[in-house]
Amino acid sequence: MAASAEWHCEKRPFNKNESFARDNENVPETGCLSIVVLGASGDLAKKKTFPALYNLYRQGFLQLNDVHIFGYSRTKLSDDELRDRIRGYLPQAKEVTDDVSDFLQLIKYVSGSYDAREGFQELDKAISEHELSKNSTEGSSRRLFYLALPPSVYPQVCKMIKSYCMNRSDLGGWTRIVVEKPFGKDLASAEELSSQIGELFDEPQIYRIDHYLGKELVQNLLVLRFANRFFLPLWNRDNIANIQIVFREDFGTEGRGGYFDQYGIIRDIIQNHLLQVLCLVAMEKPVSMKPEHVRDEKVKVLQSVVPIKDEEVVLGQYQGYKDDPTVPDNSNTPTFATVILRIHNERWEGVPFILKAGKALNSRKAEIRVQFKDVPGDIFKCQKQGRNEFVIRLQPSEAIYMKLTVKQPGLEMSTVQSELDLSYRQRYQGVVIPEAYERLILDTIKGDQQHFVRRDELKAAWEIFTPLLHSIDKGEFKSLPYKPGSRGPAQADQLLERAGYVQTHGYIWIPPTL
Repeated sequence: MAASAEWHCEKRPFNKNESFARDNENVPETGCLSIVVLGASGDLAKKKTFPALYNLYRQGFLQLNDVHIFGYSRTKLSDDELRDRIRGYLPQAKEVTDDVSDFLQLIKYVSGSYDAREGFQELDKAISEHELSKNSTEGSSRRLFYLALPPSVYPQVCKMIKSYCMNRSDLGGWTRIVVEKPFGKDLASAEELSSQIGELFDEPQIYRIDHYLGKELVQNLLVLRFANRFFLPLWNRDNIANIQIVFREDFGTEGRGGYFDQYGIIRDIIQNHLLQVLCLVAMEKPVSMKPEHVRDEKVKVLQSVVPIKDEEVVLGQYQGYKDDPTVPDNSNTPTFATVILRIHNERWEGVPFILKAGKALNSRKAEIRVQFKDVPGDIFKCQKQGRNEFVIRLQPSEAIYMKLTVKQPGLEMSTVQSELDLSYRQRYQGVVIPEAYERLILDTIKGDQQHFVRRDELKAAWEIFTPLLHSIDKGEFKSLPYKPGSRGPAQADQLLERAGYVQTHGYIWIPPTL
């Protein structure tokens, strides 16, 4: 170094895209909580959002003297009429009647348009009256807006919230919004939606909910991978042959054909739910469990996925799908898809990640299936019985089991496939596994964004699937017909075989009985 050179330090500017701490994380949250469900008269609110809030209330996470719940929609209803609509989706047992009644009394209804200020001014007035009644100091109150609405109205609703329903946050208070999928239909529409919302709210205020990230077994993934020593040396391309992430339903669109036809199985399930699970299966160990550290690693996985090859995709549409009068006669929308993703990094080079989802199939389940490579030097001649597999059953009958080869009891030295099994209903008797929406709404109240999708994460996910989706939309990629109640198109099984998956014949995992 030349003699005239000098070392100097510069203050690094803060970048919003980098890991950030929670706003006011050292300021205690003492103000009252207002939860606003927009789209309160719709199916999502009645079937998922309000029941989740009730369960949080019953478990003590929402306090009677602290919280108030507001429903908002265009439908003209009284408070009691909304409560009666919700009541049918809450527990009916006699022993919880008082709890249900007390919870419903927390709910107030405001009717108004989604694009006119009058309704939101009325909503803000109702919230402010609640805050005043609780003697909440200005700047300390908390407002959570849950948008149980179609994404098409997100921009205008967010604009109304920003203009008329915000509160001060300098004394530990906050305003947060929860938005449901689908977040766009492709990269361009998702980026446009992100930009419109991002102009109004900062990233720490936006919670893009994917309910799969709230499932108990999905939340267990990082613990399994990084808290157990024996997985650490095995979880790589040296030992793993392939990984399947599967979602199967044994029923069709059931009256939702018109809506489903706008999206298809890739947009509905694979691009979001299954891809989020892939991130947790494939990511590196984060620096800590802070939300931004976890989400940083998920983004790295998505950015390492190489473009999808046409020959590694099989699409299907079940026979009878177009019988729905709301579905066009010439629809090419897939109700089944098998897509192979490949991750270009040191850990996963050469390992196919097989994402498979379908409707009207022969079973209902969602699972992660990690298949290991064959044992070298097969001295027991048992290779034909099948490979070792580590399976995480997400639903139904939540379980974690390891499929392995053992000696068949008896005098002869013969082998058989069996399992090491952790079935939740057997092991955790009497423990109620919370619904995904309960957990994620509670995370939103706590300000924990770990299980929500960040903007750059959403962009990277759409970058993977948009070229394929555009090919399907243009009719360049055809959906193959398959019979309802089958495994899907036979070509999908052939694709799995080419990818190196070895199916086990003669072994079926049976959930243990209590």
